[in-house]
Amino acid sequence: MSHSVACKEFNSFGISKNSGGNFTNKKRFPETDLTSSQPQPLKMSTAKVKTGQLWGKSKEDLLKTLGELKTELGQLRIQKVVSSGSKLNKIHDLRKSIARVLTVVNLKQRSQLRLFYKNKKYLPLDLRPKQTRAIRRRLSPEEKSRTLEKTKKRASHFPQRKYAVKAA
Repeated sequence: MSHSVACKEFNSFGISKNSGGNFTNKKRFPETDLTSSQPQPLKMSTAKVKTGQLWGKSKEDLLKTLGELKTELGQLRIQKVVSSGSKLNKIHDLRKSIARVLTVVNLKQRSQLRLFYKNKKYLPLDLRPKQTRAIRRRLSPEEKSRTLEKTKKRASHFPQRKYAVKAA
């Protein structure tokens, strides 16, 4: 074991203090030796994430899954640079899995917001129906059906006459 590896210490921020005294920032990816041609083995989840399974999970579980997928994607990107073997299919699947998880998180959040604002006077703009500008400007059915007092009186004073025509 070399001296530099044995004397390496880490603080709570992920910054290592080498034996030489200089500090290096440890990013979210593990250390990889870029000079070796052999990539380091990774623990990979080969299966794609199924959206149906995500709906049953809680928000904490979803965020945990999202974090795992993102770190795995970062490791795969490093591996792609290091090794000559292409990891494009796995990277593609991981990106789509991340998108699925984010979609479920956002839809769950929006449904909770819809429940919260259900009986409130105003609804946030992004939760209102989109439609077209002309449809949004139209009178509501309640506003359309309202009539003035004068109009009501006129209608009652001059009702539609009913009559029958004798056949010739």
